[in-house]
Amino acid sequence: MSQVLDDSLKAGREAARKHAWREAYDLLQRADADEPLGAEDLELLAESAWWTGRLEEAIDFRERAYAAYVEAGEPRRAALLAMMISGDHGKKGAGSVASGWLARAGRLLEDEPEGVEHGHLALAHGTGAVMMGQLEAAQEQLARARELATRLGDRNLEAMAMVFQGTTLVMAGEVSEGLALLDEATARAVSGELDPLATGMVYCVTIHSCQTLGDCGRAAEWTTQANRWCDRLDVSGFPGACRIHRAEIMRLQGNWDSAEEQAAQACEELGAYFNLITSAGFNEIGEIRRRRGDFAQAEEAYSKANELGHPTGAQPGLALLRLAQGKVDSAAAAVRRALESEGLDPLTRASLLPAQVEIALAAGELARARTAATELEEIADQYRIDGVRTPHMEGTLQLTLGRIRIAERDFEGAMAAAKAARSTWEKVGAPYEAALARMLLGIVYRGEEDEHSARDEIQAAKATFERLGATLDTQRAAELLGEGATGKTFVFTDIVDSTKLLEAFGEEKWQKLLKWHDKLLRERIEEAGGEVIKQTGDGYFAAFGSPGAAVDAAIAIQRALDEEPIAPDVRIGVHSGKAFHTEDDYTGQGVHVAARIGALAGGGEILVSTASLDGGGRFRLSEPRPETLKGFSEQVEVAAVEWR
Repeated sequence: MSQVLDDSLKAGREAARKHAWREAYDLLQRADADEPLGAEDLELLAESAWWTGRLEEAIDFRERAYAAYVEAGEPRRAALLAMMISGDHGKKGAGSVASGWLARAGRLLEDEPEGVEHGHLALAHGTGAVMMGQLEAAQEQLARARELATRLGDRNLEAMAMVFQGTTLVMAGEVSEGLALLDEATARAVSGELDPLATGMVYCVTIHSCQTLGDCGRAAEWTTQANRWCDRLDVSGFPGACRIHRAEIMRLQGNWDSAEEQAAQACEELGAYFNLITSAGFNEIGEIRRRRGDFAQAEEAYSKANELGHPTGAQPGLALLRLAQGKVDSAAAAVRRALESEGLDPLTRASLLPAQVEIALAAGELARARTAATELEEIADQYRIDGVRTPHMEGTLQLTLGRIRIAERDFEGAMAAAKAARSTWEKVGAPYEAALARMLLGIVYRGEEDEHSARDEIQAAKATFERLGATLDTQRAAELLGEGATGKTFVFTDIVDSTKLLEAFGEEKWQKLLKWHDKLLRERIEEAGGEVIKQTGDGYFAAFGSPGAAVDAAIAIQRALDEEPIAPDVRIGVHSGKAFHTEDDYTGQGVHVAARIGALAGGGEILVSTASLDGGGRFRLSEPRPETLKGFSEQVEVAAVEWR
């Protein structure tokens, strides 16, 4: 038995030396079962367990090794184990337990001469301060760790201190200096001069910093290097972080199927390794599924991310999901709460602000959208690299500015922003974002009455959305093109109490008001992809290819009227149905139902048949009610669109 034990132990040590962690785990566990291992061999067994995704076992083995070192009177070795155990509990989200173990390490080193262990303690305190956003304290601790590492010749500690110094500088807005340190540390990892733990940590921190900053090119380059390293390792747990970074890059490049596979595999590999990183994996899955219109699966993924402690509570993804579901108030509240969280650094705020703009515009809150865009622009300028905004920041900002300028009717400014966004995202190689910019540009061209160019841009965007499987965006593009619906959706508008307004204003002013009203309504109808069929007294009869586009136009009309200090109250009716199309008109039951619904609406109201919207979709509706329409025997269920 003794010979078998010696053979297993010797072979296990050799496997650990070669980083053959699965083999090392099996051999060392077998040896430990036959006879309890000593402290050094327990360390190896713990590391083997850690690299094969067995975090709880790794903690148990490390605690045993820690106790053995304490009993043997080796405080330095015990302190290093205490720091590892602290890190393990921190990865599980057990902050108090992690703090307790770190305090033990500090006490063990209090009376010891300064050594590399003190450098590791400073690194632990520095990384903790980074996580808390305490950048000044972090820099002080990390500088001490790096100085000790350099003086005492610990290249792993030096590289880890350097990479965290780099990310701290980036967070503080000293971008060029920070990126130089990140690149230097990561070059050391590429060269193979570091141990596996230091290598993985350097890669992970560098890529995360580049992606947060929006430096897509640098992030992609280091992600490729990191994944080559990960793919050579026969391990579980830590490499999952590499796969998440790979998934993020793949999603940006439009490889959504592969991105979701990588993220799912990462979550499986990570297991209990690091809740914060696992939460990023589930958040990535949620992002892909939301874009595909798979709301139930997206919600499930976001919920898992939130449960695992995602730093922003899976925002802004969850808020944008609520917006896509038509729950505008819920979306606005969610993104507002996220932005009101204490201690948010500017880069985290930059990840939330575009969603606030999109949601605010959907809610008709133009002032809030402008404020958010101004802050986003300030952050983009604060984190320039060599005087230039990072590609992701620039592309996102220009998309955001384009949306706001369209809402402001500033088509010239919107065109410049949309073109800049399209150019930026095309250079990055991000097809989805480039398609969003092209659709935005199409809307601008339509506002400029260049219908040919508008359709070219929107059709190109639609083709990309279809290829990616972006269901909602494909539907939106189809609505703008007047496609995708059986029959037509008809809209009737009418000014309420026009006779009284004529008496109040007088003929001359009333005619000026009517001319302004006619121009505004025609613009909003045509921008949404509709066709003005004819004027009907003080209103319009229009046809659309889809109910979504019709309601979009109706909302845009009411919001534009609401912004003016003096404007007539307009009622709007919407209904989808079959009709006969003559050369320049539509006739038939669908048209008559739409006209009757319009007549039922009140001033400032959009009344729509609920069958047209199939339950509401992305629009907020009042409680439905049955109505008997003149000339029709069967009742029609209608609801008001809550456009405010």
